[in-house]
Amino acid sequence: MVETLDSWGGVDVMFNNAGIMHAQDDDAIGTPEAIWDLTQNINVKGVWFGSKHAVLSLRRFVKPKGSIINTASVVALVGSATPQLAYTASKGAVLALTRELAIVHAREGFRFNNLCPAPLNTPLLQDWLGDDKAKRLRREIHFPTGRFGEAIEQAQAVLFLASDESSFVNGHDFVVDGGMTKAYVTPEGPAAPGPVNNALKESLE
Repeated sequence: MVETLDSWGGVDVMFNNAGIMHAQDDDAIGTPEAIWDLTQNINVKGVWFGSKHAVLSLRRFVKPKGSIINTASVVALVGSATPQLAYTASKGAVLALTRELAIVHAREGFRFNNLCPAPLNTPLLQDWLGDDKAKRLRREIHFPTGRFGEAIEQAQAVLFLASDESSFVNGHDFVVDGGMTKAYVTPEGPAAPGPVNNALKESLE
């Protein structure tokens, strides 16, 4: 990683987006300890390592500013009756980790923010839902727009957090969920149209 960063003159922006949600991730009783540990190692330790090396690179190249964006999730903010306990706990840890890093490094000009996406219409979600209409509806009904988010809608949020346009945004939990976490009773009628989706499964095959 160090050699790669150095070959480009150091890092200016780091987007820590890698993560897993294992099929065996369940509630407190049903989640195997090995799955718990695996999830924390990737989802939390991965963000820590990425953040650590971003700071080291920014310092090594004496950068006056930098932006680090860490992917958390709306599940760190709301509960779910369909448990994925290890994943949820890992994303809560990312919130806390990012918040502390934001304060520690603020006077170096290094900003840290969380991206908190709702479920996205990606191949991962499409595979997970399959043809189970009831499973899909149980989740879609919570969105005021009547649809899942698209990857491009998250990408635009990341671009904002990476840019100087967000220069005074630091330690923030940037929720991009179509209003899901603010909704109680959602509207009736057809779903609102979304943008062109660039992450449909068939487009990647």
